[in-house]
Amino acid sequence: MEANPRRSQRTSFPSTRLVGHELLTDNEVADSGDIVHYAFLVDAATISWEEAIKIKEWKDAMVEELSAIERNRTWEIVDLPAQKQTIEVKWIFKTKYKPDGSVAKLKARLVVKGFLQRPGVDFDDFFAPVARLETVRLVVAIANTNAWSIIQMDVKSAFLNGPLEEEVFVRQPLGFVKEGQELKVYKLNKALYGLRQAPWAWNKHIDVVLIKLGFRKCTVEHDIYVRFSGQRETLLVYLYVDDLLITGSSVAEIEEFKTKMKNEFEMTELGSLSYFLGLEFVQTNSGILMHQKRYVLSTLERFNLSNCNCTTIPVIANLKLTSQQEETKVDATLYKQIVGTLRYICNTRPDISYGVGLISRFMHDPRQSHLAAAKHILRYLKGTVDFGLLFPKKSESTHGTLEAWCDADWSGDPIDRKSTFGYLFKWMGASISWCSKKQNIVALSSCEAEYVTAAETVIECA
Repeated sequence: MEANPRRSQRTSFPSTRLVGHELLTDNEVADSGDIVHYAFLVDAATISWEEAIKIKEWKDAMVEELSAIERNRTWEIVDLPAQKQTIEVKWIFKTKYKPDGSVAKLKARLVVKGFLQRPGVDFDDFFAPVARLETVRLVVAIANTNAWSIIQMDVKSAFLNGPLEEEVFVRQPLGFVKEGQELKVYKLNKALYGLRQAPWAWNKHIDVVLIKLGFRKCTVEHDIYVRFSGQRETLLVYLYVDDLLITGSSVAEIEEFKTKMKNEFEMTELGSLSYFLGLEFVQTNSGILMHQKRYVLSTLERFNLSNCNCTTIPVIANLKLTSQQEETKVDATLYKQIVGTLRYICNTRPDISYGVGLISRFMHDPRQSHLAAAKHILRYLKGTVDFGLLFPKKSESTHGTLEAWCDADWSGDPIDRKSTFGYLFKWMGASISWCSKKQNIVALSSCEAEYVTAAETVIECA
């Protein structure tokens, strides 16, 4: 007899990241999926399926989505077995844009209301590894230094390729109920978007495919795959869910890999690296420039600062922000939106990391001085909108070693007297990782603050 799995008896506490948020459990959600399913609508087009099905372009996108599902043999229509329940599906519509802001395509996605799934019944494992953006910068730096080409590919409807181990039944999609079979349901053979286990099923499937093609998975970054073959030929693949960056020393091996992937999945070839995860890449005479100009401009427009006056520094010298209870409160939602967008811009702008870290400390109770500091950073971005991160070409002045710098103040925070530290890693002259944040302890001396900073830097390096 199989023993029951050992469960921890310790009292569990919610994550500190959830403090101040309203928490809903599955049994608090209506069967219709009201309240929670609106999370699917973030960044989606504000159009209902009734309206979309009357517009040719949107209807074509819906038909294309269903065709992809049928081609992948994702489901089969069956009678609902006794003692089984169905899960509802929902149409999500999104307009995809090119780097210049023009419309690339209209996308209709059929998603499952996975929050209605029951743990242990409808799913077991649902986690999947996701590579960090620091890894993107490192891959680009390696390819740029070795003068390798970088190719982008995208797996069409990737989650539809992940085989399911559980029995899951979904209702027929609205607008496309089969005539004469209205009472039947779809049994899923493979995952659909929205299922709790969909990311896990897809990642497990593509991992098997890449290992079969001779790749070895990185032991530290689980979405990096490397293959060595021939006369010291190297092929490197970076996987971010369904987006692939492919680079290597042999153009022939890259082409061979692309052909094999097209035989396994329905792929879209996007050409040389130009736009990836919201980051823009431009080939220059000095190397590759990574920037977020379009995103910065849209951020300034979003917060009505397109015509603001520029500043030359991101943070005023010797600025000390505190919890000023006597100051006027500001809109907390607006403040959090500004901080959130700035944190994303930090992926290509290490020069604002300190300032963004500073204003991030007051999202629980923002005041007028905090909002002014946040807008000061936006005004700095207005004047440096063309700035980005350069991956320089290999030259005699660049060295093939990893370089790291770190520093810290001492008791710089006027509220809790904790120190602020920062570090920067460079490889072959290209910045690949950086950070600026408060230490978790109160250092009793500047020497201790520096030691803690050195330890944090080594942890990042490891």
